[in-house]
Amino acid sequence: MTASRILSIAAVTAFASFGAQANNLYGTQFEAGFQSTRARSAVQAEAVQAVSQFKNFEVADRQGDTPSAVTRAAIRAEAVTAARAGQIATGNRS
Repeated sequence: MTASRILSIAAVTAFASFGAQANNLYGTQFEAGFQSTRARSAVQAEAVQAVSQFKNFEVADRQGDTPSAVTRAAIRAEAVTAARAGQIATGNRS
């Protein structure tokens, strides 16, 4: 039984390895036959222009932090009470 199992596993792996032999998807040297219609300097100039116009947003001023009216201990106590009452899942409380 173990010999037949080992043989079947070997056959499956051999079949998978034959199917996994990598080959070019589109044929040999697909990218090498590409002919560009634009000059390299024109593409580089367009890239430089695009980079200068890339930042199209303004950073908003940071608002002041408002102090909390509730302490951390009070929030933790509320979470424990809610978990014991079954209002929240116990995994949400830290």
